[in-house]
Amino acid sequence: MTRLKVAVRWTAGLTAVFLAASACGGGGNDKAGDGTFTVGHPEPDHLVPGNTTSSYSFEVIAGLFDNLVGLDKTGQTFNQAAESVESKDQKTWTIKVKAGQKFHNGESVTAASFADAWNYAAYGPNAFEANDYFAQIAGYADLNPEDEKAKPKGEKLSGLKVIDDSTLEVTLSAPFSQFPQLLTYPAYAPLPKAAFTDLKAFENHPIGNGPYMMSGDWERNRQVKLVPFSGYTGPRKPKNKGVTWKSYSSADTTYTDLRAGRIDVMQTIPAAKAPEAKRLLGDRFLVRQTGTFDYLGFPLFDKRFDNADLRKAFSMAIDRKGVINAVYNGTYTAADSLLPPMIKGHRPGACGEVCTYNPTKAKELFDKVGGFKGTLELYFSNAQPSYEQWMQIVANGFKKDLGITDIQFRKIPVSDYLTMLSDKKEKGPYRQNWEADYPSAQNYLEPQWGPDNRMSWKGAAADEFMTLIGKANAAGTEAESLKLYNQAEDVALREMPLVPLWIWQGQGGRSEKVDNVTITPFATGLLAHEVTVK
Repeated sequence: MTRLKVAVRWTAGLTAVFLAASACGGGGNDKAGDGTFTVGHPEPDHLVPGNTTSSYSFEVIAGLFDNLVGLDKTGQTFNQAAESVESKDQKTWTIKVKAGQKFHNGESVTAASFADAWNYAAYGPNAFEANDYFAQIAGYADLNPEDEKAKPKGEKLSGLKVIDDSTLEVTLSAPFSQFPQLLTYPAYAPLPKAAFTDLKAFENHPIGNGPYMMSGDWERNRQVKLVPFSGYTGPRKPKNKGVTWKSYSSADTTYTDLRAGRIDVMQTIPAAKAPEAKRLLGDRFLVRQTGTFDYLGFPLFDKRFDNADLRKAFSMAIDRKGVINAVYNGTYTAADSLLPPMIKGHRPGACGEVCTYNPTKAKELFDKVGGFKGTLELYFSNAQPSYEQWMQIVANGFKKDLGITDIQFRKIPVSDYLTMLSDKKEKGPYRQNWEADYPSAQNYLEPQWGPDNRMSWKGAAADEFMTLIGKANAAGTEAESLKLYNQAEDVALREMPLVPLWIWQGQGGRSEKVDNVTITPFATGLLAHEVTVK
């Protein structure tokens, strides 16, 4: 997979800066005792599954749609709309769709419901946000010519074949053992015929096949109200009478309304508020492991950074635990691998001494390669105050431990930051993070380090890395694939084109009105259907 992921997530740090208005007054529009509850979160960008990569949208979409495959709270896959997903060679997959499923308008869910949705999202001229998540399927290149002005060779993926109403055959461009995991990504949801008749109207009132259906239209910059779908036959039957997703432009305002009982769930409490929230909420303060990690990337297209030992010196001059204690109240975890602990394949200490604060060894390596000449520019966005806080600590370490005297900060508006990185305009190390689309070692390694990677990492080591990834993707067993993914990780750590820093901790909260609140570290977050209302 050669895509560059652009994650738009509260947990990934791109917060309310994007949003225009907050919900007025909080979530108190639910009648007491009516069995519904309210969640405060940032405004979604789209509610058509294939046209978003935002977790704020995923949270709503997860209730409206059932994918073929789902993830349980531990990250294990289970068949959701699928009866079975099978392959003998990891390249050609046969999917059986469960019989009797209905969309909220009564239309039957068939194999074509999935094929039509995927074809539409994968067709380049439709410019869907999640377009490149279909790059594994044969025929994707024909729908997305490199020259954006060129006409695609077709409108449908050659790798999709509807055998009958209940059978879909998918041929991938190369063997990919993680395909069932990929099917959990929200872009792979089905669409009814109504979606293609009037997509704008569908966006305002999505018609899904999931446990909840819309109650009225999407009230933009205010709320989305969902109620249980009586015709739902899937495995996620709601234990409540409905959920309102209420939009906020400020995490601090959301937290204030949680404290006041005007909303019932907040999935990510700001780090600065966490100590107070823990004290005030008690057992209603919800801590969870996450797979989000911050890193410092190097622009290897700048020859000043092309020495691996120099990059390792920078890494060993970063006091990860010091930053975590000073900025994140000791709640985050220092990264010791390219894979967080929640991902199968994580090996404690895989990064070794290179990810351990060692100013003496850092200076030895730094001097060995001749140090660093010129101004060291450090890049970060203005999305969160914590970014500048920890970057200041890191810069002080570079000055003290490496002797770099000329360091300049480049704080970039969040709306321009990812574009700047994609256009390769940065002139120094930059702050970025990663959060998995699905809980697989492949999803942490290949998208970040493969062809077209953000660091411009190329050469023999990068080729060796991709050879190992290809073998892991084609492996017939999980054990075999994990062994190969770990070997690829070792190659990347040997070269260090990016420096892993720390793993985020999720800190949420609930009101006294609700119970059984589970917030997963995966793309869809809250398991809304499991929430019970007192």
